Parts: sequence; structure tokens; C-alpha cells
Amino acid sequence: MTRFDRFVMVDWSGGNDTGPTPRKDAIWTCEAGHEPVYLRNRILAAEWLTDLIDDTLSRGQRLCIGFDFPFGYPLGFAQAVTGSNDPLRLWEWFEDRIEDSPHTNNRFDLAGAINQKLGGQGPFWGNGLKRDIPGLPRTKAGYQNPFPDRRVVEQLTKGTFTCWQMAGAGSVGGQVMMGLPILSRLRKLWPGQVAAWPYEPLSAPVSLIEIWPSLTVLKAPAEWIKDAWQVFRVAHGLAGLAPTKLHDMLDVTAPEEGWILGVRQDP
Repeated sequence: MTRFDRFVMVDWSGGNDTGPTPRKDAIWTCEAGHEPVYLRNRILAAEWLTDLIDDTLSRGQRLCIGFDFPFGYPLGFAQAVTGSNDPLRLWEWFEDRIEDSPHTNNRFDLAGAINQKLGGQGPFWGNGLKRDIPGLPRTKAGYQNPFPDRRVVEQLTKGTFTCWQMAGAGSVGGQVMMGLPILSRLRKLWPGQVAAWPYEPLSAPVSLIEIWPSLTVLKAPAEWIKDAWQVFRVAHGLAGLAPTKLHDMLDVTAPEEGWILGVRQDP
């Protein structure tokens, strides 16, 4: 049975540094039993996560970290890009190619380059920059996607967004592209100590899981920033679950696309 000593949830961002003042559409983390933490960019977030895992391992504890972006893409994408359907190899592929700093990154250029590699009309769309990017259309005009628009878990869940959209309202494509390299590095920093759900057995001290806070969290109170409220509620909610209930939620089979914790595989 899967038991954890600590639960930490992360609301991720694919954008640039959001400044010193806590705000929405930024990176927020929260450990059950604590208040949410605002992190203005991914560099600081990666350091925060590294310290968290170091502390957990030094204490001999077990840690569950949830991230609010897809851990995989629809069927066929990993194979087309890397030559393997192993999603963890795709994580490494992005890690090798993503360039990131607090104020700029290459996610749009990489999306365009992938499109060009795959024929030039998809699967990514949505250029959020002022300059044109070869291979990346600003809209879906003339767009052709050689892969399913959504993963199986997203087809079962109303309100989720496609990982192919890189810009505009509801876009999560940038979060995925800027998040997977971080997860890949965490696994490499502690070989055999960090497991990725649902791709690996969760016998390691640290487990990375995919969450979608809007699945269970209601509207934030007026005094709360939505992102902070969501990670706060999910962290405390998971910590309060009976181990048998959490075990059942984690008992899914999705070897390539990944899965969202809490979505039933046989609804």
C-alpha cells in the first residue's frame, strides 16, 4: 500500500519571471500542514524542489509531489519525436533541448521546430511572441494534427485543455514543455529515489504525480489567489485521504500518455 509522510502540490507556469509580488498565473507550491509558497520563476522553483527532496531523503521520509501539467502526450508523439514510445525518454529529449532563464525561454521555437520535423502543419499551434516563428502558426488556420487532440484521460474529463496549444487562454502546452525537463532532472539527481507515476512503481521515497486541481477544488475565497488556494486544498485533501483510498486512485495503467490523479479509469 502506498503511504506518504509529506504531500506537496505545485501549480506550474510556462511563462517568464512574474516579479516579487505574489500574483495569479505564477508558480505556487504548498505542503500539507503549511501555507502556500510563491515562486517567481522556474529557477527558484527548481531550487525549492531540490531542497525539499534533499530534506525528505535526509529524514528517511516518503514524499508525494503533484504537478498540474500533463506528464505525457497523446499516443504516437513520443515515438515520432524520439524513436521510442517511452515517455521518460521524451522527458530527457525536452531536457536536452529546452533553454530556460527567468526572463526568456525557447518553448515557442522548439514547438515550431517539432512541427517542421513532422511536416510543418502541427501538432503545436499558438505563437505567443511578436516575431513570427517558422513552423508555429498563430492560429489553427490550416492546422493539421497527426496525433489525437487529447489524451484518453482528457477525453474522460470535462474542462481539460489540449497540450498542443502553446499560447492564449487555456494553453497548457508551454507548461508541459517547460515542466518535463525539471521532472527529468529531479529523477537524474537522485537515481532510483524519484519515481514518476504512472510509469514507474511508487516504491521509491519520492513520487511525482500529475494533478488537475480544478477536478476537485471549488472556487477560491475572495481573499485568496486562485493558484495558491488550489495547491493548498489539493495538498491538504490528499494528506487527509485514507491510504487505501489513495492507493486505489494511483492504481491505473497508462504507460505512454500518463494520467490525472483522481480520474477513474473505468468511469
